[in-house]
Amino acid sequence: MDSQEQLTGVSVDNSVYQRRRDEIAALAANYVRGDVIPEIEYTDAEHAVWRLVAERLQERHHSLAAPEFLDAAEQLDAGVEGIPQLQQVADRLDRLTGFRLQPAAGVVPFHRFCGSLADGYFHSTQYIRDGATPFYSTEPDVLHEVIGHGSALADRRFAQLYRLAGEAVRRVETETAQQFISKVFWFTIECGLLDAPEGPRAYGASIVSSYGELDQFRSADIRPLAIADMVHVSYDITRYQDTLYSARSLAHLEDVAGEFWASCDDVSIERLLAAAK
Repeated sequence: MDSQEQLTGVSVDNSVYQRRRDEIAALAANYVRGDVIPEIEYTDAEHAVWRLVAERLQERHHSLAAPEFLDAAEQLDAGVEGIPQLQQVADRLDRLTGFRLQPAAGVVPFHRFCGSLADGYFHSTQYIRDGATPFYSTEPDVLHEVIGHGSALADRRFAQLYRLAGEAVRRVETETAQQFISKVFWFTIECGLLDAPEGPRAYGASIVSSYGELDQFRSADIRPLAIADMVHVSYDITRYQDTLYSARSLAHLEDVAGEFWASCDDVSIERLLAAAK
């Protein structure tokens, strides 16, 4: 979790925030894939939250984010001045990697969320976190989606990993297999690291979009990337991670996680889990 630092001048009435969030989410609930993404008239306070957090993140990215992520973020160029319209981000991604965005009303079930990646669609919320706690969010918001996932999806190699994960979820049938694919997705796409001479750097969307975790992730138990080792590790999405995995390079990430997603099925995952007992 991020530090619950308050943004001066923003209401701390949670009911006001929840009504605003519901209002924005309702637009996504009625969205049909292929339509123009609804434009949100963000308030000055909402833009201020984006500006505050995005500027702080940008400062930390220079020394703590992986160079490959930094290059991708530069390609996306989401900006720090205010919340970009999701359609604008979607158009840019489509030109860069062929990925498109689909507005989401909230958290999307993993099977549907990840399965859509196989079709080149990423479900993204449009509301931003409560201005009373700008560095803390228990669920994905537009800042996490755009700065974290959107940046990665601007790079063809990262985007291909997303597609492979989606195809893997589509391919398997058992809940056990889906859960393990979800775990691999968490420890790579969401919380992955890449080795660097000065210490591991983050590319995972949850870390690069988290002001607090960027300062803390190097204190975790950082292990070499190994799919089999993940069998023994649990995780909690509501707190900083105790265990993280770092690939030697992006090519190594493609060889390990990419190959796993490209070839796994119910039988191979069942054998992997059984062998690890």
